[in-house]
Amino acid sequence: MGSSGFPSLRAVLFDRDGTLVHDVPYNGNPARVRIMPYARESLQQLRAHGIATGVLSNQSGIARGILTVDQVLAVNGRVEELLGPFDVWDFCPHLPEDLCSCRKPEPGMIVNACRRLGIATADAAYIGDIGSDLGAAEAAGSRGVLVPTPVTRAAEVDAAPVVAAHLGAAVELLLNPPAGPGS
Repeated sequence: MGSSGFPSLRAVLFDRDGTLVHDVPYNGNPARVRIMPYARESLQQLRAHGIATGVLSNQSGIARGILTVDQVLAVNGRVEELLGPFDVWDFCPHLPEDLCSCRKPEPGMIVNACRRLGIATADAAYIGDIGSDLGAAEAAGSRGVLVPTPVTRAAEVDAAPVVAAHLGAAVELLLNPPAGPGS
């Protein structure tokens, strides 16, 4: 199923806020979780193909003192109720200035998720809504797909190797990559 050096697709990992669910800045309230269009159908399609799914999210609100780990876990639990089950979850609680290896665009969360799934990073894709999501995918050696939202900067869209109009189109591109040059 793969293309351009990616032998197979065994997992699709997702950003949480702005990708699977509407972005509510520093959301600690599960009642405020609203799923994005095509999220449920896209995940069902991947699972029907036997492809693992996961959610990886920067959550600097923890380090900023705006959110607790329990609040993040409660929101994640609500996402799982609406869209799950997911095979792997991870979040980075650090600030950008902490220079950790997990905060996107660093590849740590993707590398760790693939290790937990028992797959190579080349067999995974990461779907997100901003440039740091694609930076993490590239740094990990995974495929990246950008699904822009109104907050995605034009420069991030221009720099993205693969852009999809919505989650359903992103999953379709991963399941059925275009053939030929540049694919």
